[in-house]
Amino acid sequence: MDTYSLFREIADSWVLLALVLVFLGVVIWAFRPGSRKVHEDVANIPFRHEDRPAPAGATGDRGQGGAR
Repeated sequence: MDTYSLFREIADSWVLLALVLVFLGVVIWAFRPGSRKVHEDVANIPFRHEDRPAPAGATGDRGQGGAR
């Protein structure tokens, strides 16, 4: 058996199985019950200072040379 055929058989079976398990793990991790608050907080980032400007220092810029 040549190297290509060996790698092809491994990729067709074990690597596919490993990738499916990784995908399922990521989906389960993303939809776990404790992550709801984190997802809601991240989803509301654009609306945090909608009614008034952010106070000084609340933008996350810590003097890294960004334009103001």
